[in-house]
Formats: sequence, C-alpha cells, structure tokens
Amino acid sequence: MKIFITGGLGFIGRHLSNFLLRQGHHVTAVGTRPDQNLINDENFRYISADTTRKGTWQDALQDTDVVINLAGRQIFKRWTKTYKQLIHDSRILTTRNLVESLSANKEIILCSASGIGYYGDRGDDMLTEREPVGSDFLAGVSRDWEAEALRAEEKGVRVVTTRFGVVLGKDGGAMEKMVPAFRFFLGGPLGSGRQWFPWIHIEDLVLAVNFILEHEDIKGPVNFCAPNPVTNRDFANAMGHVLRRPAIMPAPSFMIRLVMGEFGDLMLFSQRAMPEKLLSCGFTFNYPEVEGAIRDIVEA
Repeated sequence: MKIFITGGLGFIGRHLSNFLLRQGHHVTAVGTRPDQNLINDENFRYISADTTRKGTWQDALQDTDVVINLAGRQIFKRWTKTYKQLIHDSRILTTRNLVESLSANKEIILCSASGIGYYGDRGDDMLTEREPVGSDFLAGVSRDWEAEALRAEEKGVRVVTTRFGVVLGKDGGAMEKMVPAFRFFLGGPLGSGRQWFPWIHIEDLVLAVNFILEHEDIKGPVNFCAPNPVTNRDFANAMGHVLRRPAIMPAPSFMIRLVMGEFGDLMLFSQRAMPEKLLSCGFTFNYPEVEGAIRDIVEA
C-alpha cells in the first residue's frame, strides 16, 4: 500500500514508518524538518512542509491508500495563550487540509490521532470509547480534531480516530524525561498519586495501527492504551522497581500547578481508559502490564 504520514519523523511517526516499510509498504512522510537522515529506505519519501498551510505537499494525497495523521505541537510544556492556539491550529488546520485533499469515492483509510485527553478528568470512571467528551481545553481540542477527521466520511473514507494514552518507548516520548529523573533519585508520584494513568507501549501502538488497517470493520474512536491501567503511584513504583530506585520524591499538586500552569492540571487528571474496541475485535497486547513494558524499554 501507499501510506502518507503527517508527523512521520516524530517519536510515534518514526516507529510507524519503519514498521510499515518492513512490511513492504511505500511510505511518504511530511514534517517540518528541512531534510531528514533518520530513515534510509528506497520506499521512503520525505516532504518538508507546514501542513497547517495549503501547498504542493497535498499533491501526494491524490495517490495514496492510507493516511496516518500524527501532526500537532507537543503539549508537554507550559501553555501560554499563544501556545494554546498553536496546539489547536496545528491539529485542526492540518486535519482540515488533509480531508479537503482526499479523493472521493476511493477506498482510503484515515487514521487520525486524538488523545485520551478527550474524556477530561474523570476520577475512577471506566472510560470506553462510548464515554462523552470532557470540558477542559485539551478535551475541546480533541473534540474539534476528531470532528475535522470525521468529515472525510462524507467522501466515503473509513475514518478511525486513535485516542492515544501516554506512549512509552526507549528513544523518545515520556520515558525520555522520566527515566533520568528516577536514575537520579528524583522520581515519584505526581500529586496524590491516586489518579489513573493511561499508557501504551510503542510496539503495541504500532501493531494496533496495523491491526486497524487489516480490519475493515473498525471505525470511529479507538482507545490506544494498555488493558491494565494503573494509578500514577503504581506507575512510579513500577519505574522505581525496574530501575532499582526508590519512588519517594512526590511532586505536590500546588508545585506542579505553580511551575506548569494550566498544563499542570492536566498532569493531575485521572483517566481510567480501557481499549474496549481493540479487545472486542481480537487485538492482543504484547505488553499488557506496565512493569513488563518498562522493563523492556529500560533494559533493551
């Protein structure tokens, strides 16, 4: 298949691109880097472009079978009013441009990223794909992001909105920041530690995307998170156990909010998400337990 990936050189995008190339697919990735030296494969093509703007990059969408939309400014930093607008626009405008460029009446699959943040702060509620949207900023962004992607259904496109939990991998993502903290005895739970922490191993994420491509009956929202959610405190303890470090440096809620502002609230949210749709369709996770996932990443 011919596969087009926005954000194709990011943490998730690199893993997906390499996996799909190994499967024999042709991959075109678009990103903001002026050039790339991260992927060397004759079936890989890179386009440098700002996908929030219309441009010649959209021409590549006329001859594609699958679009995987991962573009968006990172959320893991302090949110100013200006940066919040960038978070919103980088997702919504990119998705709008993608959908407008897709051919009608052609068998195309659009896998468009979203996040578990769609649900907002939900305490101990069990969050399947049927649960309603939250009311905070990130929930609103996720709602608008998914709505733009779902417009492609009017063209006969099969649309899947992939609601990612925290993605764990050894060469980027959350672990890149957490592992050094624990190694220097600075790791521990955030706030009370009782909030639920939705997570997924990068290998399972890649395999789940491939599973969706192969199963034509899957559409709409899909939770991308491990089937055994843990609390933030349990996650910290698992990290400490694997790294042989005590998880004894809790970060007080008031300090997180003071340092990180509105984004600090997000770090304290509780989201007990379950991958109901993937499990009901027969997907098997290689890393269903968090300690095994951490051990694979740290000891690889």
